[in-house]
Amino acid sequence: MSATSKPLSASEPAIALWMSTFAFTICFAVWTIFAIIGIRIKEELGLSEAAFGLLVGTPILTGSLVRIVLGVWTTRYGGRLVYTLTMLAAAFATLLLSHATTYPQMLLAGLGIGLAGGSFAVGIAYVSPFFPAEKQGTVLGIFGAGNVGAAVTKFLAPVVLVAAGWQMVAEYWAAALFLTAVLFWFTTSDDPAFRSRKEGKAPRRPMLQEFAPLKNAQVWRFSLYYFFAFGGFVALSLWLPRYLVGVYGFDIATAGMIAAAYSVPGSIFRALGGMLSDRKGARSVMYWVFGISAAATLVLSVPAALPPAIFILAVFVLGFVMSLGKAAVYKHIPAYYPESIGAVGGIVGMVGGLGGFLLPIAFGLLKDATGLWSSCFILLFAVVTISLFWMHLSIRQMERVSVPAVAA
Repeated sequence: MSATSKPLSASEPAIALWMSTFAFTICFAVWTIFAIIGIRIKEELGLSEAAFGLLVGTPILTGSLVRIVLGVWTTRYGGRLVYTLTMLAAAFATLLLSHATTYPQMLLAGLGIGLAGGSFAVGIAYVSPFFPAEKQGTVLGIFGAGNVGAAVTKFLAPVVLVAAGWQMVAEYWAAALFLTAVLFWFTTSDDPAFRSRKEGKAPRRPMLQEFAPLKNAQVWRFSLYYFFAFGGFVALSLWLPRYLVGVYGFDIATAGMIAAAYSVPGSIFRALGGMLSDRKGARSVMYWVFGISAAATLVLSVPAALPPAIFILAVFVLGFVMSLGKAAVYKHIPAYYPESIGAVGGIVGMVGGLGGFLLPIAFGLLKDATGLWSSCFILLFAVVTISLFWMHLSIRQMERVSVPAVAA
């Protein structure tokens, strides 16, 4: 920062963190809107399970693919501007959804709604420069707890849907996102890294150089971890209401409440995962996450329907450890790639988000093909097992060549 620039005030980091977390919560609520209104749309349009999975996953696709671009733009143009514009664009798309009457129109609106999910990459790149490396796990864990927005939708959307229809859900969610964008713009400031670049203190790197770390296999390994921890969480948060209705015969309101209760610990405890990663190391956290997840998904893979209480308990345990894993994965990024948080965080977030898009579709296809509701958990068991083995083999290789590491 140049001598003539305004120094960073003591309150700016806290404001940036908490406003970004609040904004991401609203964005995530909008991003997962089809988890509730999609069930009513499925009934109205007579959609197949696969078509329903595509509808639910469409916003996740956009929110995934744009993450790397939004992350790089945040590095180059500042998170405050990019975050605000992203929210405004997503709010407009959500408003358009309320006027959609056909399946293609809803898919098109869903692509625009997906921008709300891309805000994650913006927030990561925006918040990180405000804090030192030893606090990154905790800080990014707190920010990532905005995943609780999925629970907001599952708690509130059924109430609005029953009272006024799914179109009003879309209109209210669009208004909330618009107001959040305005509030964010007027309460936050540019991050220190962007200020330095804007003032010429730090040079702006060529665009291709921003993507240079993506050639490292390590980045893609981290991405697979996030495919399970985040993608699996999103997929289940979207699929669980349908699962509970189909397997246990719950009504949509009850299914939504249970799914919301799954989403809450799967989001809030992300902050705990960040703290544990700072104190114990991301490697240790990931071993526990993958081990417990493998056990939970194996239990849930039983073809015969489990008693509701056992099913809910196992799913809640899975959601809890996933929340720890989401934070542990992102602890790696500022540790290994401090100059490329936007690009690396964007690609890891993109792959994780693609998990949230592809997995619900795969869940629907597997259900249609096998008739087994539990087939979704068989797939998740396969993903977590591969992740665990790849991580362990990589760590063993690192130990053999004596390469020091902050985390695996």
